[in-house]
Amino acid sequence: MQIQIDVAMHYRFTRPNTVFLALEAAEGAGQSILFETLSLTDADLTRIAGDADVGTRIWARVHGHDMQLNYSAKVDITRPAQGLGPLDAAPLYKIPGPVAPYLRPSRYCQSDKFVTFVGKRFGHLEGGSKVSAIRDWIEAELTYVPGSSDADTNVLETFAGRQGVCRDYAHLMCAMVRAAQIPARMVAVYSPDVTPPDFHAVAEVWLAGAWHLVDATGMCGADTMAIIAVGRDAYDIAFMDSEAPAELLSQTVTVTPA
Repeated sequence: MQIQIDVAMHYRFTRPNTVFLALEAAEGAGQSILFETLSLTDADLTRIAGDADVGTRIWARVHGHDMQLNYSAKVDITRPAQGLGPLDAAPLYKIPGPVAPYLRPSRYCQSDKFVTFVGKRFGHLEGGSKVSAIRDWIEAELTYVPGSSDADTNVLETFAGRQGVCRDYAHLMCAMVRAAQIPARMVAVYSPDVTPPDFHAVAEVWLAGAWHLVDATGMCGADTMAIIAVGRDAYDIAFMDSEAPAELLSQTVTVTPA
């Protein structure tokens, strides 16, 4: 599947500023970049490798008080939709070094608080079947409510309130899967199936020796998602981190089948 991505952002700063951006689609297994352009007014750009060497991040030194950014790309997604049920979870002693950090609690995913709940609710299941059951439980139990959470909302608040947006669904997915001693990480993606259109957050789980995308909101399948960045939680995959206070003037994310 090929998708067209168009992002337009306009922010105003109190002074010349440095921002850290994660918005370019990643080149890697299951997806390839066919075409890509990025324009950013009056700024010096430095690209660095993303977390786990997935994609790139951009340091942008903006010389003025306004940042106008336009990003356009066409991505070919060759990753198949795959059921998780038959996939095995690795025993802890066989989890490789680069994957092991995604077993641990993080700032927004306090997975250690869910060990008892996950054990009682899903302890009779193994591997991909357990992950699928966790995903189904989250989609059934949570209500998608725009504006119901903010950048400080953690997974314990989401679990108690039973509502949130994509970042909250993905945080709960990561926390519960980690509590089951299966590595899970947060992923920023583009997909034409996201409603309303925006940057989207999902999870990846480590099963059968590979990472597999899982969207607890139920909006997107692995075969329609273009990965941007990965990390421990939303803190690591934010599309923009600003050194100075930033005022949003306008922002649009449009993703369509190409």
